[in-house]
Amino acid sequence: MNWDEIKGKWTELKGNVKERWADLTDDDLLAVEGERDKLVGKIQERYGVAKEEAERQVDEFEKS
Repeated sequence: MNWDEIKGKWTELKGNVKERWADLTDDDLLAVEGERDKLVGKIQERYGVAKEEAERQVDEFEKS
């Protein structure tokens, strides 16, 4: 699934995102609005990881 598809189905996929990154709040998910860069930023913020690590995790999520 590419990121355009994820963005289009964001409402449906929020549960999957919440499962993968349980520390993200509902407000975080609303703020992300399906935007990849915003999700990377929120993962960095909540988990204290480098941007490269957050991007790697999002890439993994996108492929699954």
